[in-house]
Order: sequence, then structure tokens, then C-alpha cells
Amino acid sequence: MKILILHNEYQQYGGEDTVVKNELKLLQDAGHSVHVEIISNHQINGIWSKLSAAIGLVFSWKSYFAVKKIIKEAKPDIVHVHNFFPLWSPSIFYACKSLNVPVILTLHNYRTLCPTALLMHDGKVIEKSITDGPWWSVPKKVYRDSLLGTFLLALMISVHKYLDTWNKQVSKFIVLTKFAKAKFSSAGFLGNKIVVKPNFVDIDFNQDQKTLDSTFLYVGRLSEEKGISTLKKVVEKNNALKVTIVGTGPQEEELSHSNFNHLGKQSLESVFNQMKKHMALVMPSIWYEGFPMTLVEAYANGLPVIASRIGALEELVEHQVTGLLFEAGNSDSLVQTMQWALDHPQEMYQMGLNARKKYEQFYTAQKNLQQLEDIYMDAIQSCNYERQN
Repeated sequence: MKILILHNEYQQYGGEDTVVKNELKLLQDAGHSVHVEIISNHQINGIWSKLSAAIGLVFSWKSYFAVKKIIKEAKPDIVHVHNFFPLWSPSIFYACKSLNVPVILTLHNYRTLCPTALLMHDGKVIEKSITDGPWWSVPKKVYRDSLLGTFLLALMISVHKYLDTWNKQVSKFIVLTKFAKAKFSSAGFLGNKIVVKPNFVDIDFNQDQKTLDSTFLYVGRLSEEKGISTLKKVVEKNNALKVTIVGTGPQEEELSHSNFNHLGKQSLESVFNQMKKHMALVMPSIWYEGFPMTLVEAYANGLPVIASRIGALEELVEHQVTGLLFEAGNSDSLVQTMQWALDHPQEMYQMGLNARKKYEQFYTAQKNLQQLEDIYMDAIQSCNYERQN
């Protein structure tokens, strides 16, 4: 199969970029011919490039013609788009449609619905963009505290909702969880075009490498939506709870307590080694999350997960099977949950075994390859049917 992958890389390398890299290798190793076109937000580094990006946010003719040219040269059977914001723009879906090439869009976040991309503002989940549209966000400057930036995003969302761009131009949507499918369906995305396919990692692991430990692990960005403030309150309330922190971010100053061991940014190999040493991964997020790579990496390493009972996390973590759930944003609930884990080390060890089994059942590279190939073939067949009728 000949596949064209389009992605707009972020300035700060993140989970979506990792998914693109993993899926690219997966497809190439399976013998598929993959052409990749990646543009980066690092290109937006001056006044003219910023102006050009702003003008093309709703519809970039430059990207439209660029993608048409790429398709004519590469002649792919299918196009797979990950992030199109801000440089590719929604124009690339029109380019694919104009050449009768099926196109897949992975919805890693909620950018097509809300300028926040997270469905979160001021530390709280907000679904107003789904129910009332995105314009509430403009006076609040939810995008980088920019009135113009937020306005342009709201305009992009509104224009393409009016044009029904997503349903008319995109062949299939990939979402990462059933929770996300429900949210996009409620916002008007056609349910029969939405396919649930989780992320994956490729990790060999021997449970004998695990060591029972009474310390917890946090891996991720140190920012408001990740629940760092909740974690800070936890160690202040219970001195027996110790947490190793891997990651950087704007809330690093919250980690001054002696019960935090802040390691900063670490390599993936180092993170996996940490996962083999700790009792559980803690995910105190106060937003919906997409499909955290850290969670599936924990499962692959036989590490149970203590997560907020919110959004996709409630779907991904089976309470007292692959981990524990607590009330999102409630530090008392998290204290009780982490203390229970300390008091029940054997139960936590068994949850780690269960987590590894769940990884093997749902999140391996081979499982993901089969799902991806099935999605591609379905989209190609649907496109061929449309051409003939």
C-alpha cells in the first residue's frame, strides 16, 4: 500500500509527534511504501511567517496546491493526516478530495471543536464549544492569551462546521477512545466515519525485572491540566507519600516539597527503568486527556496506574484491575487511594500483572498494525465505491 502521511510538528515535541514516528516505523516495517511530509511550527519565527500562518489558518491556498502537487508526484493510495494546525490548514482535505484520494484524520485533541484544544479553561472542563460554538472563547483569549489568535481559531472552527468540511472531505476519523468518539459524535461528526484505535508501544518486558517499592511515579508535563496542584496537596497532607517526578513545565515551582524527587527531563529508556522501580504511575489530570502514551508505556512495563476518574482515563484504567481511580481534582480522594496502595502492595503487584496483560491484548504494535490496515482498506474501498456511483 502507498501511504502519504501529513503532519504539522509542534514547537515542543509531544505525544502526537511520537505517535507519528511510531506509526511510520510500524508501516514501513510491514512493507508499506510510506511518503512523509512534515512541516514544523519552528518555521513560524518572524513577523512575516506569523502573518502568513494567520492568513492561512482558515484556508491556506499555499498548502492546498502544495498537497495537490505532492499527491500527483507520490500517487498514494491513501493520505493520513495527524495534526494540520496551523500551517497545513483544513485546505489539505479539499486537496485530497479534489484528486479523489481517501484521507484519514487522527483526532488527537479537540482543536476542531474548541480553540482550547483541551475542552478546558481556568482549570475546569468546559464543553461550551460543543453546545454553543467557539465564540465564547474569544474575549477570554484562550489561545496563548491572544485575542487575534483565539478569534482566528474560532473562525476556522465555525467556517468548517458551516461548510461541513469534516464530514464531507474526510473519509475516516481515528479517535483514541470510546469517550472521544462520543464527544465528537455529539458535536456533529458522523459516527459511522469514526473508528476507535488506541496508541501503541513496542516493549518487551519480563515481570521478574519488577521490584516492589513504596514510591509513586509521575511522568509528564508539569502544568495545570495535569493536576500538579492536586499532587502537591497530597504530599503536604500525608508525609508517607513519596513521588518521583519526571518532566518539566510551568508548575515546577510546585515541587519544592521534600517528598518530591524531581528528576527533570529524562530519556525514554530512563523512564522505562523508573517504571520498573515504582509502585504505581499517578495521573492526577483534571482534563479529559486523549490517550496518554505514558499510560500505555506503564501498562507495557507492568506498572499499575492511579488515575483521575474523568474522561478517557476512566475508560482506560479498570478500577482495582489495572489500577485505581479517584475523584478528579480531589486531593483527599487521591491521598486515600495512594495510602490504600501503600497498604496493599501484593494487590498492586497483581494489578501490574493485569496491566501487562491488557497491554498484550490491546496495545501491541501487531494489534495496531492490523487496525490501521483495516481502516485504510475500508476508506479506500469506500472511496472506490463513491467513484463508481
